[in-house]
Amino acid sequence: MPNRLASSTSPYLQQHADNPVDWFEWGDEAFAEARRRDVPVLLSVGYAACHWCHVMAHESFEDEATAEAMNAGFVNIKVDREERPDVDAVYMEAVQAMTGHGGWPMTAFLTPQGRVFYAGTYFPSQPRHQMPAFRQVLDAVRDAWTQRRDEVESTGSRITAQLAHRSVVSGPHPPTAAELDAAVTELAGDFDHEHAGFGTQPKFPPSMALEWLLRHHHRTGCADALDMVEQTCEAMARGGMYDQLAGGFARYSVDRAWVVPHFEKMLYDNALLLRAYLHAFTSTGSPLAERITRELAGFLLTDLATEQGGFASALDADTDGVEGLTYAWTPQQLADVLGKDDGAWAASLLSVTPHGTFEHGASTLQLRADPDDPARWSQVRRRLLAARDARPQPTRDDKVVAAWNGLAISALAEAAIVLDEPPWLAAAQRCAELLTTLHWDGSRLRRVSREGAVGAPAGVLEDYGAVAEGLLVLLGATGDPVWLRHATALLDVALEQFVENEQIYDTAADATDERLGRRPSDPTDNAAPSGRSALAHALLMAAAVTGEGRYREVGEQALGTAQALATRAPRFVSWALAAAESALAGPLEVAVVGSATDPSAAALHRAAMSHAMPGSVIVRGSPADEHEVPLLAERGLVDSRAAAYVCRGFVCRRPVTDVDHLRAELTGPAQR
Repeated sequence: MPNRLASSTSPYLQQHADNPVDWFEWGDEAFAEARRRDVPVLLSVGYAACHWCHVMAHESFEDEATAEAMNAGFVNIKVDREERPDVDAVYMEAVQAMTGHGGWPMTAFLTPQGRVFYAGTYFPSQPRHQMPAFRQVLDAVRDAWTQRRDEVESTGSRITAQLAHRSVVSGPHPPTAAELDAAVTELAGDFDHEHAGFGTQPKFPPSMALEWLLRHHHRTGCADALDMVEQTCEAMARGGMYDQLAGGFARYSVDRAWVVPHFEKMLYDNALLLRAYLHAFTSTGSPLAERITRELAGFLLTDLATEQGGFASALDADTDGVEGLTYAWTPQQLADVLGKDDGAWAASLLSVTPHGTFEHGASTLQLRADPDDPARWSQVRRRLLAARDARPQPTRDDKVVAAWNGLAISALAEAAIVLDEPPWLAAAQRCAELLTTLHWDGSRLRRVSREGAVGAPAGVLEDYGAVAEGLLVLLGATGDPVWLRHATALLDVALEQFVENEQIYDTAADATDERLGRRPSDPTDNAAPSGRSALAHALLMAAAVTGEGRYREVGEQALGTAQALATRAPRFVSWALAAAESALAGPLEVAVVGSATDPSAAALHRAAMSHAMPGSVIVRGSPADEHEVPLLAERGLVDSRAAAYVCRGFVCRRPVTDVDHLRAELTGPAQR
């Protein structure tokens, strides 16, 4: 019989609905049951696209004997980390403190009061690689609970107390110009000069660092910053981590050379990379960057768009339990689809070797150089994609996460104007409408929805920040003041609920889960922007549009953490450093005034979006909009012509009415 997860809105929890494990969702019912039975809580945290989560589920949670041991000795709770990032953050910090590492699946054992006393990640079904079998762990924890209860309770209390007293490192002000220069130097020391990117392996797409480096290049003219961006963008786009047939980046590469991906495709990665490649294109004019930008937008609209107008969270790493089954090819498979000649040509072009670059003699597809026959490649690509579409496909986690959809809105809205793609703008608007109606109840933001039904989890700080920024970018793209009203409503709640006594928290004051023992406050950018960084971007943009000093004050306060970590761990605050670059460069503000149907106004608007420093604040509208968009106030037409007003560092230039003059006004050190 299905367990309690069958009615969940989370696709990940529903994947476990038919387990023989008597799963509970996180909540009062589970902890009350643990107190009634006087047993520990077994907390399992993962997400739908996680390969090793599936492996542990198959090995242990689908096994009758293991499930019997879990049900007999524990109250078992399954959590989707993407729905409940607060639960994940608190217990992941405990896992890292206890084991020195973290990851998913996360396995933690808690007292009925929620205090963790033992934790780990993946446990195999049989002992291997110096890891105990999961059944051994269950027996040991159950024995400790019944035989050494005082020791267990003491451990849980001690760990909880230690974590509760950890403080967030923060500096007194945003990073200075000298600190940002030093941070780039520190990051450059981690650059892989052979394969590009940063670090060794596994190698993650450094989307937020790319954005920061592009803004630094625009502000300072630093050639090294741009060189790292260009090398990394090309290496990622030509490697196996990028889907050469359908577009879209996988989560990370298991090797230094970007050959073999971990095949899950996440919305947040692809939304962030869409924006990074767009800005690489506007900074360099690279045809490759433009192509990847277009393909990423197509991937979002084709593979991740939902019927309700949002974007799904992810495509799974596995197909029928096998990672990469959909995507890998052998030379014979290419020949079967394309014929002998085209098959051999494609194998050479795409680095598909007889021995394979992946597993079982199969290869990932790489496109290390542009084809010498583009028409032939276009035809081959279509045929291969059609054949691949006939294969079994990875499942899709179709829940809509507010923060990640905010990132998608920002990227699509800006790219739509720069590349003149109205359907992308329409998609961004439709997504924004979903978030501001279904996810917003008039006073609070909900984090997730699925198939038109909003989920229970409250929005966290990254949701408020990323959605607000997306709406502000949409304001700049469309000129519709409704998006400013929605954005400031979100930011006003954020200031009220997430900022307290000069501290910035990830959960709202009225939505904090007391069982967690503390309010999470993670300042670091990891796979996606931290709540603090997302809030800083949105607040600084809103301050420029509205002139509200309180927005700028808290936005700069949020960048204090980046100042503290900039020269020690710049990769982990790179989204905050991107915001700091924009703030230090001005902020650069451009107001384009003219009729929505005036081609001259449209040309000025597109020039502003294409040539201004990434992260600049751009608005457009008619003189009638000045009462709703303060940045347009007292800025009218010039001799009855559309005009662009450019301000930098709180100093405004004379308005210009033609594109060439606007480009000149927007020229920074990088272009001189």
